[in-house]
Amino acid sequence: MGQYKTPGVYIVEKSAFPNSVVEVATAVPAFIGYTEKANNKGKSLLNKAWRISSMSEFISFFGGPPKTQYQIAEVAAPAPAPSGKDKDKDSGKGGAAAAAATESDFSSNDKEYGLTLQGARYFLYHSMMLFFQNGGGACYVISVGNYEQEIAKQIIEKPKLSAGIDILLKEQEPTMVVIPDAVSLAEADCIALQQAMLSHCGQVMKNRFAILDVFDGYKEAQDSGCIENFRNDLGTNSLDFAAAYYPWLNTSIVQTGDLSFANISNLDKLKELLKAETDGSDLDDKKKGEINAKIAEIGVTPKTDQMSSDEDLHKILTAVCPLYKNIIESIKLKLNLLPPSAGMAGVYTMVDNSRGVWKAPANVSLNAVISPSVEITHAQQEDLNVTTAGKSINAIRTFIGEGTLVWGARTLDGNSLDWRYINVRRTMIMLEESIKLATKAYVFEPNVSNTWVTIKSMISNFLTSIWKRGGLAGATPDDAFGVYVGLGETMTPQDILDGMLKVTVLVALSRPAEFIEITFQQQMQKS
Repeated sequence: MGQYKTPGVYIVEKSAFPNSVVEVATAVPAFIGYTEKANNKGKSLLNKAWRISSMSEFISFFGGPPKTQYQIAEVAAPAPAPSGKDKDKDSGKGGAAAAAATESDFSSNDKEYGLTLQGARYFLYHSMMLFFQNGGGACYVISVGNYEQEIAKQIIEKPKLSAGIDILLKEQEPTMVVIPDAVSLAEADCIALQQAMLSHCGQVMKNRFAILDVFDGYKEAQDSGCIENFRNDLGTNSLDFAAAYYPWLNTSIVQTGDLSFANISNLDKLKELLKAETDGSDLDDKKKGEINAKIAEIGVTPKTDQMSSDEDLHKILTAVCPLYKNIIESIKLKLNLLPPSAGMAGVYTMVDNSRGVWKAPANVSLNAVISPSVEITHAQQEDLNVTTAGKSINAIRTFIGEGTLVWGARTLDGNSLDWRYINVRRTMIMLEESIKLATKAYVFEPNVSNTWVTIKSMISNFLTSIWKRGGLAGATPDDAFGVYVGLGETMTPQDILDGMLKVTVLVALSRPAEFIEITFQQQMQKS
């Protein structure tokens, strides 16, 4: 109030209520990866964090799916099972890799054939589809590069993905970090990138959560050692700011209509196999000639008026050539094998919107998922969930009559009683950020009792609203939280001289009932 110098009547309005704390968003993931384009009406979006809220927006700004091709090659018959000393030689990673290399995708004329990916596998586009299928909403996309049109030049580079993490330093809203393309790197680079994600979330920003994929997580853990390698190499820093999921998912994102012979690199081999199948069939010579004529059109450009378009040719071959249909189905299965991180980001969003960030994102079914790539038993999950190293891996399992469920809710810091559960860490991030932003209004205010009371009532009102919605544990607000501020309570006279205003907030966060024990005991007959 200024000093009055002229006689008269002055009106003074005084605020009766303190500022309110606005709850920050909890489910805004940031996706980093490669896209077809990065353009907004002629303005480049490359290496920029761009907010979208639907798959149609993603396609509008970042384009469609990558051009993925597979090469058809004959696969040698599996070698006989080793024994004795030879078995020991083949028991390492090399043996597992050799076994994987001999797996066939289809057969023709008593020969086995495999499909080998050409170039890099860009995961971001299909992962975004999985995200929105599972309840995803507003998110940020950082395109670090465009797809290379030439398959031989396709490559995913760790420095570009790492630079995408640094771009997030300037963004306040994202609360999760997801990089599906990380698993396309070499294993050492993938781990290094995931360590950078942990550092960004837990040491630099301290207000966001990383969702990690296990490298080679589509393989059996016992055979490939993927879980052991992940735990050994990841380190121990900021584990409470991240969660990992195993195994990868067989999805239904890619449909047969999305594929054609354009997804095969060596069309000459394809035509050779299809012609051999047709010639060896029971069809009459006229029908064989018609089919072989269509097979000869594969890859021919430019086409004459008598030839079918590529789209029509694909439909015809699918209808008349069983082998062609099998090959396309095999490619579809490979493209539908996706890491689970983006789908889990969608689950986090769905659970946050329907129940609240304090509800554990587990015992929830996954949409657009046919099955996990590896079936996990109850006994196998014991080592994933509880381990002496503390790096808990959340399982995705199939249950009869229920479908594919997320069956774990632990952070990678599984041995910590404070930060063992995902919902506890994410709830605390939400509370800290919400209160931090609201309290900024009182920076440089007088460090006196009026300010202390105002801050205390502001925080208490916010925490009361969270308690009423089930976010805090306790029968009464006093049991659920406590807010303390004041001279002799949280501050000394020296603190005030140093310009410090200290507030202590105690909260009782709800933890999930991970293990339910029901005790049965017989009793004597009473009547």
